[in-house]
Amino acid sequence: MFVKSLVPDAFYWARPANRSGEAATVVQVSTVFGKDPEYWTLAVVGSDQHHMLGDFEIISRAISPEDLVVRHAAE
Repeated sequence: MFVKSLVPDAFYWARPANRSGEAATVVQVSTVFGKDPEYWTLAVVGSDQHHMLGDFEIISRAISPEDLVVRHAAE
């Protein structure tokens, strides 16, 4: 996925680029170091770690549970 298609503050499923076989994790596109894409980093959810964009292979955008349609059993 190219930097141009990333959305600031959005969450993505990603896999570490340099460690094969490692599980996917959720990362957030962080603008803490600046609003321009050249300053963006990927923040690992649940930690204070920030990584360069190239350190991860973006798999897909993470869907928020509130964005999913839930059908109730009675429907």
